[in-house]
Amino acid sequence: MLLKTKPADVFVDRHNGPDAAAVADMLRTIGVDSLDQLIDETVPAAIRLKRELNLPTALTERAFLAKFKQIAGQNRIFKNYIGLGYHDTQMPAVIQRNILENPGWYTAYTPYQAEIAQGRLEALINFQTVIIDLTGLEIANASLLDEGTAAAEAMHMFHSQSKKKNATKFFVSDLVLPQTIDVLRTRATPLGIELVVGDHRTADLSDEALFGAILQYPAADGQVFDYQDFIKEAHDHNLFVVVATDLLSLTLLTSPGEMGADACVGNSQRFGVPMGYGGPHAGFFATKDAFKRVIPGRIIGQSVDAAGNKAYRMALQTREQHIRREKATSNICTAQVLLSVLAGMYAVYHGPQRLKQFATNIHAHTQLLEKQLASLGAEQTNAAYFDTLNIRLESAELQQAVKREAEAAGINFRYFDDARVGISLHQNTEASDVAEIVAVFAKVLGKTASGSVELPEEVELTWPAGLVRESEYLTHPVFNMHHSEHEMLRYMKQLENKDLSLAHSMIALGSCTMKLNATAEMIPVTWPEIGSLHPFAPREQAKGYTQIFNDLEAWLCEVTGFAAVSLQPNSGAQGEYAGLLVIRAYHESRGDLHRNIALIPASAHGTNPASAVMAGMQVVVVKSTEDGNIDVADLKQKAEQHAANLSCLMVTYPSTHGVYEETIIDICQTIHQHGGRVYMDGANMNAQVGLTSPATIGADVCHLNLHKTFCIPHGGGGPGVGPIGVVADLAPYLPGHVVIEVGHEKATGAVSAAPWGSASILPISYAYISMMGGEGLKAATQTAILNANYIKARLEEHYPVLYTGSKGRCAHEMILDCRQFKKAGIEVEDIAKRLMDYGFHAPTVSFPVAGTLMIEPTESESKEELDRFCEAMISIRKEIRDVEEGRADAKENVLKHAPHTAATALTHEWTRPYSREQAVYPTEYTRSAKFWPSVSRIDSAYGDRNLICSCTPLEDYVDQEEQLVATDKGPSY
Repeated sequence: MLLKTKPADVFVDRHNGPDAAAVADMLRTIGVDSLDQLIDETVPAAIRLKRELNLPTALTERAFLAKFKQIAGQNRIFKNYIGLGYHDTQMPAVIQRNILENPGWYTAYTPYQAEIAQGRLEALINFQTVIIDLTGLEIANASLLDEGTAAAEAMHMFHSQSKKKNATKFFVSDLVLPQTIDVLRTRATPLGIELVVGDHRTADLSDEALFGAILQYPAADGQVFDYQDFIKEAHDHNLFVVVATDLLSLTLLTSPGEMGADACVGNSQRFGVPMGYGGPHAGFFATKDAFKRVIPGRIIGQSVDAAGNKAYRMALQTREQHIRREKATSNICTAQVLLSVLAGMYAVYHGPQRLKQFATNIHAHTQLLEKQLASLGAEQTNAAYFDTLNIRLESAELQQAVKREAEAAGINFRYFDDARVGISLHQNTEASDVAEIVAVFAKVLGKTASGSVELPEEVELTWPAGLVRESEYLTHPVFNMHHSEHEMLRYMKQLENKDLSLAHSMIALGSCTMKLNATAEMIPVTWPEIGSLHPFAPREQAKGYTQIFNDLEAWLCEVTGFAAVSLQPNSGAQGEYAGLLVIRAYHESRGDLHRNIALIPASAHGTNPASAVMAGMQVVVVKSTEDGNIDVADLKQKAEQHAANLSCLMVTYPSTHGVYEETIIDICQTIHQHGGRVYMDGANMNAQVGLTSPATIGADVCHLNLHKTFCIPHGGGGPGVGPIGVVADLAPYLPGHVVIEVGHEKATGAVSAAPWGSASILPISYAYISMMGGEGLKAATQTAILNANYIKARLEEHYPVLYTGSKGRCAHEMILDCRQFKKAGIEVEDIAKRLMDYGFHAPTVSFPVAGTLMIEPTESESKEELDRFCEAMISIRKEIRDVEEGRADAKENVLKHAPHTAATALTHEWTRPYSREQAVYPTEYTRSAKFWPSVSRIDSAYGDRNLICSCTPLEDYVDQEEQLVATDKGPSY
């Protein structure tokens, strides 16, 4: 007998859910003979690629990990004392294993369905409390993309809030981190804001054109200033003051809030998150209560559920800035959730005493280093410091000698233009490290270092009294009761068990692509070769990263058909903004400064118009037709009307309605004919890869959601990565960076703090493409379309499908119309909450059409899981019909009371007109694999009226026990 050999373990078979038999069965249900026929009926022939993707041959998991180990091994791990907002730290192993490496945490979705996200929401409340307590301010959001972004958001917020007429200047201390100034400059220019960069000690704050100022605390060179007089003077002149700060230093330093700051921003990387060559890290933003209605990003707040129990949810949810579209002051719709969870857990595990001890030890080592260097005759110029010394050398030649000797010893310092050397110590610094640093200087200065270098048992804090923190912080019990590993492990597991993730069931969210994040893709993220590099280390130490960037950029160019890619934007919305800045810079280079009109379809995601406004553009909305497509006649009329000033069109493809619009080439050509450029939103790129491309349809710029199409996990609402691809004539205008040369000829300013954004998670997408290859990526797109059309075929007799292509097919997602159920009193939210009882997260609710569900199954779901979801939806339709036809009460029914908790089901007296069994075990599957929502339906309106955005005071727990209601009262709205 002859046996045929072939690879036995192909990654694409692991990634795509349906096997060959399932595919054949699904095609029969859809009513087509082959997958090729389905694709031909779905994707217009005019936009199909004429050749296969030219990508490297797919690797097995084992082969990829072996190859990637070699690539990562090219990175050289030095001891980094560069500072500038990035420091070596230690992630506790219990947090690394049980959160960062745990799919129960990293595959969860943004907590819009709060009843099945209570664990993440509590973790985010912890993070917000850390920020509020340490900064001394009243309210904090659940994180922003990085420190530079947070500073820019503060500038924009206060510009919009200033009561000074025609105030367009923002003072920036020249001791703010250089990358932050870079991002501020990028963001200020399109808005007509002028940055005034200078010395805060001599600044003239009486200029009526000033609306605000930003300071760094400690300063970028390590100096610690008492800013109270500056802030008071600024307030006397009606200026808002932002303080960018280092969280760990605030355990010893007087908080910015106590100094009078209006907002405080920074980066929580130091709280246990690896440097990762620049990200991802959770930026933070705290401000006064007066600004709670205009604060950018997400805020987690406390409310109550239908039983009166405490419950968390996203507060002021409908006031997220980007939802205001062209009236927004921010396009931010991403938080760095996974990273803020890590930083918050770091504070929970260590508590206030250990955090203060870390800070004390860092400062003590810095004092020790200063003393040792002084014994060599080295001059240290910082009068007051926390962790950073400035050593003034006599010449640039001497500075270069220090650099050579340090790098030979595997050490990186910061080198100033005036021959100073900056040295920033960190949590992992030991006395032996101090001795190594001293040895470098001793050799260069021709001196002999003193004998042993030992940390004294006590050190004296010599700061001025006004800088020494006296106020308490992190007094809540959560930061004082989980300090043993066993208690910490149980606490994190307790929270994890409250959250539904991809580890439980499919999350069929349209527009959000919640698909498999393979373990092999995730493994390199925690390798030290990936996590331990400082983003401003010399490029020759990052040859592994350079190969990753070069390969990934080339592969993404092949997938998109573009000429160049920037990996810097660290979210999809940031990618939108960067893409528009490239278009803006292109027009300006041609003298077309007047081109500022952005045409945007009415169906676009809210970040599109928000991004356009931030880029200094004027939004003109293009109508949609009744079938959901762009109204081409209206587009042509408006393109012609605004031809002299047309900057761009922003378009999503396939459309936000889940359809491949057949007019897309004509649309793009129309924009080009009138001198505009086409920006394509890449949210739905996973329905293009291998079948068509942005360049093929005529786009000039596209951002790619690597956290969607290319498998970077959502992490509960972040991290994200949103690189942009561009055609050749736009390539010179891709984002640059002030600290590290990134190679774009006429680069726009930085949009992210780090040169390559969230560099440490790019290996995930690198792994995905490496293991899928060109054929595998195309197969993934085909399977995504198959799965979506299979669900459509199974559900369309139960729920109307709102939009389809000319041959009745949907793309990778579809919209189910639930508006007709309102006649029976059933809202789309009732369906969403009822799905929790079936063990599912709801599809996207009321976007892009109110009263609908947008479903996207992705390619990684098996037929069995698709069927389970369809059966749940069909069962819910029967429950709705019972209400419609009078068999179930219009108010006291299983949908209105959903979701049902264990506490509700186990109540002694059951008075509802439906059975407990129907409530909690609606299918056989739920009997064997029940996911229990931890709270009943949450009253969002109550939470907005009674805004609580930090950990509940201990006394409230005592009061709450007396207020609990025995049974679920039903929704409050």
